[in-house]
Amino acid sequence: MATFYLSTGVPLLKSDSTRVADHLASCRNVSDAFGIEAKTGRMYVQSKQIALIRCSRIAEKQDVASYKGSLDTDQDISNSTLDHQSNGFPLSRMKLTTKSRRKTKIVCTIGPSTSSREMIWKLAEMGMNVARLNMSHGDHSTHQKTIDLVKEYNAQFKDKVIAIMLDTKGPEVRSGDVPKPILLKDGQEFNFTIKRGVSTEDTVSVNYDDFINDVEVGDSVLVDGGMMSLTVKSKTNDLVKCVVVDGGELKSRRHLNVRGKSATLPSITDKDWDDIKFGVDNQVDFYAVSFVKDARVVHELKDYLKSCNADIHVIVKIESADSIPNLHSILSASDGAMVARGDLGAELPIEEVPLLQETIIKRCQSMQKTVIVATNMLESMIDHPTPTRAEVSDISIAVREGADAIMLSGETAHGKYPLKAVNVMHTVALRMESSLPVNSTTPNPLSVHKRHMGDMLAFHTTTMANTLKTPIIVFTRTGSMAILLSHYRPCSTIFAFTDDDRIKQRLVLYHGVMPIYMQFSSDAEETFSRALELLLDKGHVVDGDHVTLVQSGAQPIWRKESIHHIQCQFGLA
Repeated sequence: MATFYLSTGVPLLKSDSTRVADHLASCRNVSDAFGIEAKTGRMYVQSKQIALIRCSRIAEKQDVASYKGSLDTDQDISNSTLDHQSNGFPLSRMKLTTKSRRKTKIVCTIGPSTSSREMIWKLAEMGMNVARLNMSHGDHSTHQKTIDLVKEYNAQFKDKVIAIMLDTKGPEVRSGDVPKPILLKDGQEFNFTIKRGVSTEDTVSVNYDDFINDVEVGDSVLVDGGMMSLTVKSKTNDLVKCVVVDGGELKSRRHLNVRGKSATLPSITDKDWDDIKFGVDNQVDFYAVSFVKDARVVHELKDYLKSCNADIHVIVKIESADSIPNLHSILSASDGAMVARGDLGAELPIEEVPLLQETIIKRCQSMQKTVIVATNMLESMIDHPTPTRAEVSDISIAVREGADAIMLSGETAHGKYPLKAVNVMHTVALRMESSLPVNSTTPNPLSVHKRHMGDMLAFHTTTMANTLKTPIIVFTRTGSMAILLSHYRPCSTIFAFTDDDRIKQRLVLYHGVMPIYMQFSSDAEETFSRALELLLDKGHVVDGDHVTLVQSGAQPIWRKESIHHIQCQFGLA
């Protein structure tokens, strides 16, 4: 087992990382589970957690050969070159070629425009990674057809997959049905009543009895996320009297928000529990839970899933004013977050939304949680074939801030140009990724050493892959190492091989991860060779490319528990 040298305790500059690459590239096996001696600063293996890192070359005969010697840093291996410098740190500019892969994932809402077999196939080929079922619309039979079609698609491909996200309706406050749209004029008086079935020129019902208690005189009531607004002037036992500030056409069942306040309804309603059970029965991959205000509801849902023996991850939708003070505890309890900017911008001042988006993304990154940016990303493409330039900038900001995924709602659910909308997201995201600095979100090595041993492995694997410009191949049964690597944002693709279909589907949401199903052999070398052959056959790598192989876990895939004494001296010679 080879001894190699790493520089830790200081960030890796270009000159350092090139010398580190020379050492790493000459090694075949490197174990995880490092400890640090306080006196000497040396690392040693001290736990029973096993890891393997290997830098390998794909030979012309498609066998795996260890790469010895340093790489020419100008050699184009992963369609990325280091051609810009900023303050001594290299910046990456990927060459956008047919081999370029988008790392930011795309979530598409399935609706009347896209619920057919043909459209789901086309969306997938255009770039859809996750199919979202919006339980605010449609019934279980409609969503069942979508689930069946997605599962049919997944069954056809080993290296392609669509995950399924069930988005709960949540405790929405809505106006009642109206026979025809009511025209609200600026300055006129208009009322909301908790009496059911009321619809006149100046009064309409709401579906929420505590609406009377939740609002106070002077509050702003927003209709359709701010398309119309009213100010509360007075109230009685069953009536809220308002004055129209910004008018418009009030149609049936419009969403109501009170600026700066959240409804006192429970986050998970009776309808939501029925929909959640539907998701358990159909083994969906993710729940997006609406209007989460505290961590209690997440724990409640996870306890229910545990009782059902259901392996479904919980994504919390940050869209209520009450969720912001509890953000840390909510994210800690969840598996990820969605920045649902529509209701967030209705309940809080709209100028706060961009700052909250950036804050939530950064918080998720620091806590190693996946994060989705949603709402109005390509709203104009519901009716038009091209986006506004502001929408393109909006997508680019989400990508540059580090979102794992970006989402389309009405654009693909009922829009006229769903395929074009997905294509815009794909091309804009790919172009933005090509301009990002290498490893711009990787934390300081000192902070890595204070965390779990897997973090150290992921950090140094990312450093190795970025320095040598290689894609990463990871073998995983739980998905944990692939997810961890994703949060370190390596500049090349993470090919995650797993022998579990559920893990394959889950991993597709994570930034830069391309999950592939493959049965593992009891022989590691045979599994490695088969994985490379598959990548070669699909054109994901070519003869002469270099790759980084990694597998890790407390329960290693191939090796029995043992202690590997690998000493790594810190500091460069």
